[in-house]
Amino acid sequence: MKRSAWFACSLALLAALAGVRDSNAATAAPVVVLRIDGAIGPATAEHVARSLDRAAREHAQLVVLQMDTPGGLDTAMRSIIKDILASPTPVAGFVAPQGARAASAGTYILYASHIAAMAPATNLGAATPIEIGMPLPGTGAEPPARPASAASASAASHDTLAAKRVNDAAAYIRSLAQLHGRDAAWAEQAVRESVSLSARDALSRKVIDLIAVDLHDLLRQLDGRVIAMGGDSGGAGSVKLATANAPVVTLEPDWRGRLLAVISEPSLVLMLMMLGVYGLFFEFMNPGFVLPGVIGGVALLLALWGLQMLPINYAGLGLILLGIAFFVAEAFVPSYGALGIGGVAAFAFGALLLIDSDAPGFGIPLSLIGAVTLVSAAFVVGVAGMAAKARRRPVVSGAPRMIGAAGEVIEFAAGEGWAAVDGERWKVRAAQPLHPGERVRVARVDGLTLEVSNATDAPTTQGVSR
Repeated sequence: MKRSAWFACSLALLAALAGVRDSNAATAAPVVVLRIDGAIGPATAEHVARSLDRAAREHAQLVVLQMDTPGGLDTAMRSIIKDILASPTPVAGFVAPQGARAASAGTYILYASHIAAMAPATNLGAATPIEIGMPLPGTGAEPPARPASAASASAASHDTLAAKRVNDAAAYIRSLAQLHGRDAAWAEQAVRESVSLSARDALSRKVIDLIAVDLHDLLRQLDGRVIAMGGDSGGAGSVKLATANAPVVTLEPDWRGRLLAVISEPSLVLMLMMLGVYGLFFEFMNPGFVLPGVIGGVALLLALWGLQMLPINYAGLGLILLGIAFFVAEAFVPSYGALGIGGVAAFAFGALLLIDSDAPGFGIPLSLIGAVTLVSAAFVVGVAGMAAKARRRPVVSGAPRMIGAAGEVIEFAAGEGWAAVDGERWKVRAAQPLHPGERVRVARVDGLTLEVSNATDAPTTQGVSR
């Protein structure tokens, strides 16, 4: 009996311990996972901001930014970093899966994260800021006949601007490195010399905190780690992680984020802009079709929404609009291609200048610019050709067309009467008497009165008087 009672008590104790363990696992704060794939832009920044807010509201214990990016826009990167630094929830930057990279803007984000981790066979670095806009004079693109003094002044100005960009970026990433106690010297070197590191080299140089094969391995290694939320200096308290058995919640972009990611693609913005303008143009040319106007209006509004999210060059946008205006003017005021050729040139240069950034993933391919330019040129050639044909075509309407037209007298008295000419009833005058049913021919148009003669007589004078 004693042995049976002891066995029953042991089973009850084990069941209670299992229940407590299951209860703890079920009540553990979740881990939120965000994926950053591809170029970092406005859509990425908005998704990260909304997700960090949600993680804070739901009391998540950790947010994991799983990155595979070639870089992106400086404004979007800085927005993400500000959100990370202001987040009450610890953020772990994780370069994964194997073969991924965190280049350029991704390196800054990794340095800003409370925990920096990489998967094997990944790399980071190459964080030099890319020059914005077209090459400035002094970079090899200046006219050869430029005076030496002007060229040297332009080169010095360009060097100063480049140095300002690099020094600003170097100071920024150094401050992020010092905040979390990471290698600041290599961070500055990545900015000034565009160097990169593999995962193992990054760990040995204390650029990252750990190497994990996958997300499960990362959470296992972070279990029990204490994270100082205010950096090495503290000041904002610390958080102890319990991630071994924590539930994982992956947040995907909602419909608005996905739409923004598509709309903020520069190539699509350019195509939507052209679709919108041409749709409205055809609607104005043919009122009542409705469909071209509806499609054009929606496409143009979506293009404007995408443009306001991108770093656009307003000179490029102005050239595109000027080119489109020339296309429309060519259709309404045919200039035999003069306005059209100017429009094609303005559009091509405007498309090249439109996006004021050379960041990866945010340029407009030259092939697309060439294709849209060729379509516009074909439109101009077609309009000019139709104008030339219309000029050579004989007159088919109006007063000149009436001269020589045949008709039949309906009634006539006292030198005036009515006649049917080209299926219409006209008031007519004649020098000789005419009889109903007699065939006549128009010799002159005087306002709304036709001067006619017998069809067998040749008119002596022809013309139009107003």
